[in-house]
Amino acid sequence: MSYVGPDFDPPQPRRSRRGPLTVALAALVPGALAGWLVWQAVGDDSGGGSDRAVPGSSSSAPGSASPSARPSASATDDGRPSKSSAPAPSSSAPAASGSLKGKVVVIDPGHNPGNFQHASEINRQVNIGTNSKECDTTGTSTNAGYTEARFTLDVAHRMRTILEERGATVKFTQDGDRSWGPCVDERARIGNAAHADAVVSIHADGSAAGNRGFHVILPGSVHANAADTRPIVGSSRDLGERVAGLFVRETGSAPSNYIGDGTGLVVRKDLGGLNLSTVPKVFIECGNMRDTKDAALLTSSAWRQKAARGISEGIVSFLHG
Repeated sequence: MSYVGPDFDPPQPRRSRRGPLTVALAALVPGALAGWLVWQAVGDDSGGGSDRAVPGSSSSAPGSASPSARPSASATDDGRPSKSSAPAPSSSAPAASGSLKGKVVVIDPGHNPGNFQHASEINRQVNIGTNSKECDTTGTSTNAGYTEARFTLDVAHRMRTILEERGATVKFTQDGDRSWGPCVDERARIGNAAHADAVVSIHADGSAAGNRGFHVILPGSVHANAADTRPIVGSSRDLGERVAGLFVRETGSAPSNYIGDGTGLVVRKDLGGLNLSTVPKVFIECGNMRDTKDAALLTSSAWRQKAARGISEGIVSFLHG
């Protein structure tokens, strides 16, 4: 998501450049995230990333995805729905078996491919607890025109396959199956109504060229009007740290060099999708679409599979506790 429009007030960027990848990764040591990186360094000598077992998860369930049994709405490589198949339903049937049986995961693909055709609808103000902001934005895109909305849906579809194979019930806030939206407040309500065990909102940033890397956004403690994040701040941080750690492991990406002080973690109180959530929830900005090096990753089908696996494995680790 670009830091323009609803929820996206621009943070103050760090001016210093990131050093070698090892320096950036070393910055992740605070808190539980350190555990994952230490585990990676000393607990696994397999040399591969795609088939490693995740701490706390079933070792018999592979991290890589296999084709879904139902038609996928992201049949094309760039994330656009295939013209030969109907859009996939926005929620999955409860899984019969698997290590995540009984768990509900809500995936929130940021923005909507149709938002740009509905300016008046997405520009209307909605209450995010602390104040009012626009319903949504169009999102950002690479310089070549690959949109954030297409990216988020593609990664979401890949995540659904992985998580359903683990036994989870997966629901989407939108699956390209509506002309615009939903608004940020409705996105939060969808996760709440599903009594989700975890919610992750998928995004890609639209920062300046040269700004690179991922960051996970955690809810700050907010208690104002309709917003009260106090019950979920701790659990959301746990979820976010695990997602960040496993995202590093699976993708090899480094934490953001322009926000988060090299930790890959950012706390914000201005996001309606977090402020209004009553269940554990985080956002992840998978990279910067306006940087050519990050854009090369974000537009790669193989890299998007790694990103989906990293985020999913973080969720699996969180749900296993």
